[in-house]
Amino acid sequence: MHELAMASSIVDAILNTAKKNDAIKVTEAVLEIGDMTMLNPEQLRFMMSILSEDTMLEDAEIIINMIPIEIECESCGFQGESKSDENQDHLMAVARCPECENTQVHVIKGQECNVKTIKIEKEDE
Repeated sequence: MHELAMASSIVDAILNTAKKNDAIKVTEAVLEIGDMTMLNPEQLRFMMSILSEDTMLEDAEIIINMIPIEIECESCGFQGESKSDENQDHLMAVARCPECENTQVHVIKGQECNVKTIKIEKEDE
């Protein structure tokens, strides 16, 4: 369950950024998660809610934007959206060309795991 490790890293990154910006509360965090990360967005959101208890991130709205896999095939030149090969062992996602079924592809998008933005509240000055 790598969601716990990723959730912990994401919560830490959000809290560190909020503290550096003198926040008293985080109200929203927007994440970009690529399909190839194999992170379950609902499990990630749940883990983040547990890890953020009693912090300035508690009760923040967590928005998770899933990024589809986009590839360029080294065999046929196809460029566009792909799916990970769901018939493979789930230890690692494998992108496959939808045109020629080749797995020798360059992944353009779909590996992201980013905190895109956070919204914070500060004390009135």
